[in-house]
Formats: sequence, C-alpha cells, structure tokens
Amino acid sequence: MKFDFKKLIPHLIALVAFVFIAGIYVTPAFQGKHLQQHDITQATAAAHEITAYADSTKINSWWTNSMFGGMPSYMIRARYPNSITTQIGTAVNYILPSPANFLVIEMLGMYVLLLVLGANIWLSVLGAIAYTFCSYNMIIIPAGHTSKVLALAYAPFLAAGIILCMRGRYWIGGVLTTVFTGLELYANHVQITYYFALMIAVYVVIESISLIRQGKTKQMVTGLIMIGIASLIGAANHTTRLWSNYEYSKETIRGKSELTSNKQSTGGLDKDYAFSYSYGKWETGTLLIPNFYGGAMGGTLGGSKSETYKVMNNNGIPDENALQFTERGYAYWGELPIAGGPAYAGAIVCFLFVLGCFLVKGPLKWWLAGITFVFITFSWGKNFFFNDFMFSYFPMFNKFRAITMILSLVQLSMVALGVLALEQLAEHKPKWEDFKKPFLISLGLTAGVALIFALIPGVFFDFRSPADQAAQQLTGNKEVDTQIWRAILSDRASLLRADAFRSVIFIVLAAGLIWAFTLNKLKEIVFYPILILLVIIDFFAVDKRYFNKDNFEDKAVYEESFSPSPIDQQILQDKSPDYRVIDLTTSFTQDARLSYYHKSLGGYHAAKLRRFQEVLEHHLSQNPLNMSVLNMLNTKYFIVPNQQNGQMLQTNPDACGNAWFVKEFKIVPNADAEIKAITQFNPKQTAFVDKSFESQLTNLKIQSDSSNTIRLTKYLPDELTYESNAKTDQLAVFSEIFYKGNQDWKAYVDGKYTPHLRADYLLRAMVVPAGKHTILFKFDPVAVEKGNTVDLITSVLMVAFLGIALFFEARRKS
Repeated sequence: MKFDFKKLIPHLIALVAFVFIAGIYVTPAFQGKHLQQHDITQATAAAHEITAYADSTKINSWWTNSMFGGMPSYMIRARYPNSITTQIGTAVNYILPSPANFLVIEMLGMYVLLLVLGANIWLSVLGAIAYTFCSYNMIIIPAGHTSKVLALAYAPFLAAGIILCMRGRYWIGGVLTTVFTGLELYANHVQITYYFALMIAVYVVIESISLIRQGKTKQMVTGLIMIGIASLIGAANHTTRLWSNYEYSKETIRGKSELTSNKQSTGGLDKDYAFSYSYGKWETGTLLIPNFYGGAMGGTLGGSKSETYKVMNNNGIPDENALQFTERGYAYWGELPIAGGPAYAGAIVCFLFVLGCFLVKGPLKWWLAGITFVFITFSWGKNFFFNDFMFSYFPMFNKFRAITMILSLVQLSMVALGVLALEQLAEHKPKWEDFKKPFLISLGLTAGVALIFALIPGVFFDFRSPADQAAQQLTGNKEVDTQIWRAILSDRASLLRADAFRSVIFIVLAAGLIWAFTLNKLKEIVFYPILILLVIIDFFAVDKRYFNKDNFEDKAVYEESFSPSPIDQQILQDKSPDYRVIDLTTSFTQDARLSYYHKSLGGYHAAKLRRFQEVLEHHLSQNPLNMSVLNMLNTKYFIVPNQQNGQMLQTNPDACGNAWFVKEFKIVPNADAEIKAITQFNPKQTAFVDKSFESQLTNLKIQSDSSNTIRLTKYLPDELTYESNAKTDQLAVFSEIFYKGNQDWKAYVDGKYTPHLRADYLLRAMVVPAGKHTILFKFDPVAVEKGNTVDLITSVLMVAFLGIALFFEARRKS
C-alpha cells in the first residue's frame, strides 16, 4: 500500500495552527516563565518527601508521612514504569512548555473527534478551538487541576475510537480505544472519566438501537466486542493504579464509615458535602452570557467606572481602597461557595447548538442534545429533585463532589452538535425558505433571550447574594453601608447587561455570516476563517478575565517559594528522624506547604483517610484542640500566630515520641466508643483497642517497668525500624497511622512476620515479646506487587494489538 503524504498535509497545517494559537494565548510559557497553579504548588509540597526519596534511591515509595500523619502516595505521586500508556503520557507532556501542551492536546483531540463525526477540516478546527477555550477548561488550568485538563483532553480521542468501532472501522477504532483508554486513565481524574463513561455509554446504547433497526446487528456486535477488548487492554495497562486506588478508596472519606453517627455509613460522600457545589438553575445562563451571575468570586465590579466606586468615593473612602474593593469585590452572586469563573460555552456555540437541534438528524443528534440537557440537570445538584435519586441509587454517583464539573462535558456535546449543524449547511446548502424557520427560532432562543436580559435584567433578578451580609457591614455606618450595598446590586445588573449585549453581538455577527454563506454570498475560503476568528475573539476575551499573563511568574520566584522560612530552619535543626508539625497560622487541613520540609499533621488532599478525617472532625476542628490526640500523633512542634512577626514556634514537651509501652489497655465495643474514649486520656498510660483485635491480646498481662525501652532507629517513608528491650511481654503503641494492617503494612520481629493491631482509633500497636528485638514495619501493597506484572503484560499486548491493527487496516485499504 502506497502512503499518500498529500492527504496528511491539511492535518499537519491544523496541528501547526493549534500550536500557534496556544502560543499566542500562553506566550509567557514560551518565554521561560512559570504558571502559578495553586494545586500544583500544593502537590509539589505534598510529594516532596517521596520525590526526594525516589530521586536519591531510584525506589518508589507508596507511602508518605508528610501529610495527615501518613497516607498512601497513590494519589500524590506515583510512578508506573511497566505501563506503556503512562510512559507515552509522560513523554507527550514535555513536548511543549506547560500549559501550551495541554491546550494543543485538547485541540487535537476534539479535532480528531469532529473529523470522525463527519465534519470537514475547517469546521473541525473551529470546534477544536471552541472546546479547548470554553471558559471552564481554561479556568481550571491556573487552578492547577492538570489531571482534570488531561482527562478532558484525552476524552474526545477515546470517543472517536469508540464511534469508529460502532461504525465498522474496527481496527483503527480499536487502536484509538485501547491507547486512549490507557491515556484517559493515566490522566487520573476519576470523576471526569466517570462522567465521560456515562456520556459514551448513552451513545453506545443509542447507536446500537439504530444499528439493529437498520439490520446491522453483526456490525453492532463486532463493534461492541472490539470496544470491550480494546478498552479492557487499555484499562488493564493501569492495573496497579486502578487496583491500589480502589483499595485505598475504601479507606477514605468515600468509603464506609464504622461510626453510627455518620450519615454515610453505607459508603460514599455525605450528600450535603457532595452537593455543596451545585449550580443554580438560573446560573445555567452562564453558558450563554459569561457574567450572568457576576463571573468569579472576588471578580471586578467595574473598578473606577462602577457605581460602587462612585458611592464609596462620595462617602469619603480613599480612592485606593475604593478601587481595590471594586476590582476584587462582590461581583459573583450565585450559590457556589467558591467560584473561579463561569462555565461559558460561547455565545456562538450556543446559537449553533440550538441550530443543530433542528438541522442534525439521526442518533447523533439525540445523543448530543440529550446528554447536554441531562448533564445540565445533574450540575444543579441539590437544586433538582432527580439528583437525590441518582445520589442514593445510581452506582458511584455518590463518590464525587463538585458536580458542577460535569458542565465541562456539556461543552463538548454542545460544540460537537453545533459543528455538525454547520456541516449540514456546508454539505447541503438548503434553500432560504427551508432554512429560515430553524434559523430564526435559534436566533430567538439565543440572541433574543440574551437581548431580553440585556434590556430588563431587573425583571428576573434582585441580584442579592447569600454572602451580602458582609457587604452591608463594611464601614459600620448603616446608611453608608446600605448605599454601597445597593451600588453593588446595581453593578451586578450592569455586568449582566453588558455581557448580554456582548453575546447578542457575537450571535448576530455569526448568524449573518451563516446566512450569507448559505445563500452563496460568501465563499468557504472567506466564511470559515472569519467564523473561526469570531470564535477565537469571543473566547479569548472572556478567558483572559481569569487566565492571563498575570498568572505567570519568573521561575526563580516560583523556586524561591519553596525556600525554607526561618521557622522551617529552626525546626530542621531537630535531627530526630520522625516527628510531626502543625501550623495553626493557616487552615492546616487545606495547606500542604508545610509538607515540603516536615511531616505535617495537616495537608491538602481530596481523599483523606476516613478515620483521620473523623478524628479531625471530632477532636481537632474546634478550639481548644484535643492535646491527647496531638500528643499520641507525636506532634512535637506548633507554629502559632505572633502579632510581632506573624509566626512563632512552640515545642510540645508532652509529645509521645515514635513508640512507647503502655501500662494498660482497654477493649472497646465499637468505633463510636473508641473515638469517644480518646477525648481525654493519657496515651502513654492507656491504649484503647477495638474488640475485633481482642484475640491478639488474650494472653497479655502487662507488667510495667521503667527500664523497658523502645525507640525508632531507622526511618524511610515506607520502612520504619525500631529496637525494643523489655523484661516481659509488652503492648507497644506507635505514633503511625494504621492502614490495611497485616495486608499492606506488615510488621516483622527479628525478621519474622508478626501481626499488629490498631489502637486509639488511628495508631498501630503490637504485642512485643520480652527481650531485645528489632521491629520492622514495611509497606508492601499487594495491589502494587501484582499490578506491576499485569501492567507489563498488557503493555506487550498493546504493542501487539497495534501491530495487528495496522496490518489489517493496511490490508483493508489495499
């Protein structure tokens, strides 16, 4: 078979265009600057212990003690050397400077999907740009949600593979499916992958029904078999990741609690917690009008041009203070507790999507339109009754919070249907009489609606926010505060009005182009570039409000942020191998920066161990903190506020150390009794043990002796070595987190495996025999040991599958 390179040239030009567009948007990345990303900074700090350990030893530790007293590192930093798709994904990430690499992958993925759906190259480029630069996809980049970005980037590739399989292109579809199943899982954002799986499952069902009706049952069955085999190989290439994360999830806040007071004792998140990020029904208007609800929390009210600025100025508030307030004021007035910006799908895209609902025929329309409306209702969370049913009964639906992120896939379906509408027009060029009705209806449902909100926004909203109470108490003067608050409401209305007019303009311009093109008044070579340029201008202008050059900094500044502070240096003078630090000058459960240099009691992670979270809620969430719990966790240093220089260090003389022999133990009947028992106790005196471990203590009669000793002699993240010396058998308690004891964490006394138990709700404990002994705790997860083998086997299978597929595809073309 002779390869026709000329057919590849348009696609190479498209790829170059994507790189160029990404380069224009994130020019500072190509100038060597570093993008400030909150979550990446947090992740870097959290992973520093195991990163340094891996760099120095070439060994990957699957446990870190740097956060929350100790936890598996599966979702912090993990290397999977036997997974070929992990190696591919890692390599691709370094082709271009970050975040340009993410933008190009997203554009390329959507480009491929649209080509597979039948769009021409011009329209595929347009759709690729629209999907990538939808505001949600851009806002999450400076937030540091890179795993989410990658999951959204690889999803269209995977969708393309599955669609090809269902359309009879089994081998090329199979290759895309197996490779991008692996890359989608490499992205490691389970929530986006879950929502995408729901989306693609609906397509497969609708397409299968369509094929059966057409008498193409064989094609359907063959396609489903290929999808099954290909996706299984791709998923199995991440056996280590999936298996370890599955085992871990059962022990996290998403797993089943043993506390009867926990409303989610059956597993999953608490409903109020899961639905805390729910879009308001009216807030869906941000898809069409970016500032429909004020944009971002802390977004601008209009600066010196705002009504709020004028009112503050008139009431004697200094210009600088007034300007600062209005630039970082109370613009957002929706229901979300935190809003980084709107989920703006694009005014032009909204118009094209509605047009697609009329023009596109067949199963694709029902899939894309249906999934759009269903996913929008899911994003409403607690504001839509059906979501209560989904949360209670639909598999895995209750494992995730921030359900608003499902709107990122709404953007995919809206762009796809909108592009297919243009493809219909380009291919069939309908007569104006046939096209007039759907065209005008679409114009009315988008530009018309936006115009109504532009002209009379006050008819629908009062622009008040649940957070307005603080805005009404700014100066302490009730009359002035009322004037400022009313000015804020006026500015919010102005923001909506301005962006509504903006959307009208973009839709009318796009509609005019489409009208002229359909009536042959514009040639393709003019129509497509102008429409693409309009889309770029629309999205760039909105995206730059939230992600711009100000988000970049010099690399030296970034690296300086990890330099040890005077407090860090003071603590680091302590050469003890293992102790914990708590920073009370910040929200210690939402900040991992301390973990860069120390073993922190806090951290930043969305999947904390459930028992640790329960201890936080019961004993460490209110003042005064439970010192008994802090002592048993060997919290040796406290960073506390100091009015003079911000921070000061306090040493805790009562910290229990790395291990100790208790004088007595008490058996408690259940988790409720155990967590209550540690409210006020002496950890060195008494250990509380759940009755499920009672069999290990049956013959133990503790005889306390001051000459008995136990101490930590060697520290590695996943290996802890102790030496003990006791006259009689003792119960030792270790200030380390109990996790899958006797399964993944195993204990050895003088090289012989010895079972251990849990004490004081969180900690490890063990019956230590009399005499001198060496005790080793080692973390050796079963999922990792066996998963690595499966990863290697499937990597070989994937390469073989690729070779076979290329052979059959070449033979088909011949």
